[in-house]
Order: sequence, then structure tokens, then C-alpha cells
Amino acid sequence: MRGRADCRVTHSFRCVNDAEATDGSGFLDAPPPGADLHRLFDKDIERLGFVLNLSRLWGHHPVLHGGLSALLDEAADAAGLTSRQRAVLITCCASALGDSYCSLAWGRRLAREAGADVAARVLRGGDDQLDAVEQALAGWARTMTRQPNSIEAKDLQPLRDAGYDDAQVFAITVFVALRLAFAFVNDALGARPDAELLAIVPASVRDAVTFGRPAVRSRHGADAAVAGPRVPTAHYRQSRPGAKPSPRHNHR
Repeated sequence: MRGRADCRVTHSFRCVNDAEATDGSGFLDAPPPGADLHRLFDKDIERLGFVLNLSRLWGHHPVLHGGLSALLDEAADAAGLTSRQRAVLITCCASALGDSYCSLAWGRRLAREAGADVAARVLRGGDDQLDAVEQALAGWARTMTRQPNSIEAKDLQPLRDAGYDDAQVFAITVFVALRLAFAFVNDALGARPDAELLAIVPASVRDAVTFGRPAVRSRHGADAAVAGPRVPTAHYRQSRPGAKPSPRHNHR
């Protein structure tokens, strides 16, 4: 039986770990093989060259993953969000929640859009290098993550000042709420950031993520983690169908 990480102290990388730290797909056993699982894994292989631990977890119900991703796309489109604005929202809500996985993954994406130093500052709560619209989005994402029951009507004003109407404010709020739901599932069931992911995240972004579940350590060190794709499972190797096109937006 594989080791399990005991991460009771989830707001620090210095958590207790009784596993070999080479498997971060969570507390559930491996999902059974199937066409939907293969498609989920294929998208990771095409995009990153390895299968994400969170995909192994969501492999228990790939259709739910697809449905959630579709809802996120609809909410983002309804709000008129750019890819950079999505990255700002997710980086802010993930870091406010204390979720290391999405903070690293989307901190990396924000670094591609705005630069690593900007992404690192946002992860630490600094928005001064964002534009006015992005600052409004960042503030809303953090506020609704940390204290949704204390929000008042006046707290919506920065979004309105940024040019968003009520329908867009609703869509932005749904987008952030769905991202939080995604992170709750990953965190509650023990998914940990991949060694391969950690190896391709800018150093300043890695240094800013001092919370949440720790990343999996590679058996062969950080350099090996990016040397080539990780083989997912024996079942997957034997039955993997032809690769499928990636979705319009990948929300992992």
C-alpha cells in the first residue's frame, strides 16, 4: 500500500510527511482506466509533457472535471475576462485560500503574462504593479475568499468603477467561486503540487508560495523532473488512445 502524506498543518510547507514523497495524487486509490480518463491525461501530456497529480485525482470522475471546466469558460466569457485577468483572479483566490497547487500553477501563468516579479508580488498580496481593472479583480477575489459573509454593497464599487456591470460582477463572482470549489476538492483529498510543475515555475513564484501542501519531491532531483514526461500508469501506457485536441482554456 502506498504511503500517505500526513499534512495536518496545511498552511505551511513544513508539514509532517510519512510518505516517500514521490506520489502526490491524494488519499484515493488510482482511478480505473477508461476513455474519459485517457482524454484527461492526454491533455496534460500535450500541454505539459506529464500528467498532473490533480488529473489523477479528478480521473475518478473526468466528466465532472469537464463540466466544471465548461462552467468556468462560460463564466469567464460572460464576464469578458482576458487570459491575464483570469490568471490574476485565480492567483489571488488561491493564495488567499492557502492553496499551494493552484498558486504555483497559476502564478506561473501570471508570470508568463505579466512577469515573474509581478506574479510573486500578487501571490504575496501586492497589487501595485497591476492596472486599475486588475487591482479591482484582485481585491474582489481575495475579499470573497476570506470573508464572503462580511461583504457589503459598497465592496462592489471597485468593480463598477472598473467598468463591470451587474451581470459581469455576477459572472466574475461565479468564476472565483468555481475556482475555489476546484481547489477545495484538490486540497481536501490531498493532491500535492508535482515535482515537474515545481521545476518549471519561476524561482520568485516558488519562493512566494510558502503555504499549503508541499510539492512532491522527485526521486531523481529537480533536473530529472523536467528531463522528460512522466509515464502515468501501466494501464494508461497499454491502452492510451490517440491524443485529443486541448480544450479552449485549461483551468488546472
